[in-house]
Amino acid sequence: MMYRFSTRRKIFTVCNYIFLFVLSITCVLPLLHILALSFSSGAAASAGVVKFWPVEFTLSAYLNILDKPEYLSAFWISIQRLVIGSSLQLFMSITAAYPLSKESSYFRFRTPYVWIFVITMLLSGGLIPWFMTIKSTGLMDSIWALVIPSAVPVFNVILLLNFFRGLPKEIDESARIDGASHWTILWKIFVPLSLPALATITLFSMVGHWNSWFDGLLLMNDPSNYPLQSFLQTIIISKDPRFLSAQEAQLLQQLSDRTSIAAQIYIAALPILLVYPFLQRFFVKGIVMGSVKE
Repeated sequence: MMYRFSTRRKIFTVCNYIFLFVLSITCVLPLLHILALSFSSGAAASAGVVKFWPVEFTLSAYLNILDKPEYLSAFWISIQRLVIGSSLQLFMSITAAYPLSKESSYFRFRTPYVWIFVITMLLSGGLIPWFMTIKSTGLMDSIWALVIPSAVPVFNVILLLNFFRGLPKEIDESARIDGASHWTILWKIFVPLSLPALATITLFSMVGHWNSWFDGLLLMNDPSNYPLQSFLQTIIISKDPRFLSAQEAQLLQQLSDRTSIAAQIYIAALPILLVYPFLQRFFVKGIVMGSVKE
């Protein structure tokens, strides 16, 4: 069927494309500016002559960060946190969302359980009770202190349970008639049909774990156990002397803070930038379908 658009519709479409193009440029140009800063000399960055292309190209800012065994250790801890934390969040979200997606007539206490989850999103015990609880469990200074407290992200559970509720009920009923158990229905039917939602919550989990730095500072007494973001915060933002030798301290004085911070941004963002293109095609579909409550 052929559609003929009116003149107003064509004008709106053109204006819409122009607006989106300008909006995308305003998002990309600051990133290009920061990237140019990270590859420029400290003198050029301090003078404010760097725009969107490096001036006096140098890798000093990156070499200063990368040429450290402490950095490699922090990077490895962040990789462990990313893999373990994202996998744990995905498993817990799936197993929590499946029973909560059932009707109240089938799962009698579904509504009270849902409200218990929702209340945790609205109310928090505060930072001190959170810290004391983790400390009392003996998780301090371990990778588990970074992944177990956030193992059940309520927003992801709600997103996934709404996606499960949108699947045809006839599939569930026919599987039960054939004698399939709940575990079989969940892992062989619901999970394969929910790839867009699973990709979305996986992306949320990965970004959250990779960018988190505050909990590392609080829960790790030994600086050698810091994840990458906490480590970078101490050597670039706080300039913690525990991580700096005399030679490195002198080098930091020669570098501009702007180049160091720019290098920090790109080193921290690189893994997510590499993963996101593979999950992007599921992202919009998972958000739209999982956010609609029936």
